[in-house]
Amino acid sequence: MKCFLEIDPAERRFSSSKIVVLPVPYEGTTTYGKGTKNGPSAILKASQIVEDYDIELGYEPYKKVGGIHTTKPVNVSKDPHSQIYKAVKSVIAEKKIPVMLGGEHSVSYGAVRAAKEYYPGLSVLQFDAHADLRDSYHGSQHNHACVMRRIRSMCPAVQVGIRSQDGEEAEYIKNNDLAGSMFYAHDYDGSSVPDIVNQLSKDVYITIDVDAFDPSVIPATGTPEPGGLLWYQVLEILKAVIAERNIVGVDVVELAPKPNLHYADYTIAKLVYKIIGYISLKF
Repeated sequence: MKCFLEIDPAERRFSSSKIVVLPVPYEGTTTYGKGTKNGPSAILKASQIVEDYDIELGYEPYKKVGGIHTTKPVNVSKDPHSQIYKAVKSVIAEKKIPVMLGGEHSVSYGAVRAAKEYYPGLSVLQFDAHADLRDSYHGSQHNHACVMRRIRSMCPAVQVGIRSQDGEEAEYIKNNDLAGSMFYAHDYDGSSVPDIVNQLSKDVYITIDVDAFDPSVIPATGTPEPGGLLWYQVLEILKAVIAERNIVGVDVVELAPKPNLHYADYTIAKLVYKIIGYISLKF
């Protein structure tokens, strides 16, 4: 498996890199389109074509963060959530920022659990088409459709781009007074960015399900929903949050690569590098 970006080996050392990319090719509970286990390798392959220089920032972000280290894929053959927890915990313990490439969205649970141990006041920013607030789905409380229910049991969250939920989730939102932390795609016009930032605590973990984007931007995902966010809308939110909060971890999940549709893989690789670029502004 390739490393993130085509950069010199000296720029990929764990010791000096502030950013650590963890491929997590887990796919255990997908319920419609398949292929998320191939997402990490597709993102890494596409990253080889991403330009190191960021036009918006005016420099090469990977140099400012001391390089970008890519680990071997996390072993998810047995007890995946525990393995993910251990892998992310080991990165955070070294005062580095984990950037996890999924895999289905359930992988976020172990990563947030690890981050919460080091940052007790943690909050989570989720980009997603789906609320993912079911208590159980298809017999599992760790189904990808339940990940934010599990995460909200650990820490507060702000959910952005949502445009699909069922009645159980609607009741959960109502009964727990969560409406103010739900930013639905049909209402989004950019004016809510300050509200999104202000609801997040000092330390923030960002989880991005790629189906938060409109299918015209990212069609390669298992459960696409019409009416999603566009590229610059997502970047606007990310830039504001990263500027004003301490980002302690990131994941990008649910890319399901499709043959001869390379632009989706490339767009997500570019997104990951844009996030690293915004984080680099703090260094």
